[in-house]
Amino acid sequence: MTAFIDHLDRLFATRGSEPYGEDVSVLEHCLQCAALARHEGADEALVAAALLHDVGHLIEDPDDGFGVHAHDKGGAAFLTPHFPDSVVEPVRLHVAAKRYRVAVEPAYRDRLSKASIHTLAHQGGPMSQDEVAVFAANPHHEGAIRVREWDDAGKIEGLDVASFSAYRDMLTRLAR
Repeated sequence: MTAFIDHLDRLFATRGSEPYGEDVSVLEHCLQCAALARHEGADEALVAAALLHDVGHLIEDPDDGFGVHAHDKGGAAFLTPHFPDSVVEPVRLHVAAKRYRVAVEPAYRDRLSKASIHTLAHQGGPMSQDEVAVFAANPHHEGAIRVREWDDAGKIEGLDVASFSAYRDMLTRLAR
C-alpha cells in the first residue's frame, strides 16, 4: 500500500500546483482542508477525505480553467480500490453536498467562491427535492457535508499548514 501512498504524494507534488480557478492551488487547498478537519477533531477517515477530496483534479485533464467538473466521481473511483467507504464516500459526495446545501439553504450559494459557483452550474445546480431526499438518506451524507464545509473554508492564500508527508502514516493506516 505504500506504493499507492507514494503515487498520491507524487500526484500532489507534480500536479498539485496547477490552477483550477481558486486563489490557491489544489495542493494548498487540500492541505488546508485536512488541517481544518484535524483542528475540528475529525476522525482519521474524514481527515483523509478532506485531504483527498479533490484528487480527481490531479488524475484527469481539466474541463476548463476551473478544473475537472466531475472530479468527485473520478476521484472516488481512483481511491475506491485503496481506501474504505469512510474515506471514499465523502470524496464522492462532496459535490453533491454543495448541490444539497444550495437546495436546502439558498443563501449558502452566496458564500461560495466564484469557482464553486461556476462549477455548480456544470455539476447539476441545486438538487431537486427527490435528490435532496436521496442524499439525506445516504449514511455518509454528514461526512460529505463536513468535507464540503472545509472545502469552502480551505482557500486562504499563504496559510502555513502541514505538508502531505504529515499525513502519510494516517493514510497508510487507513489503506486497504
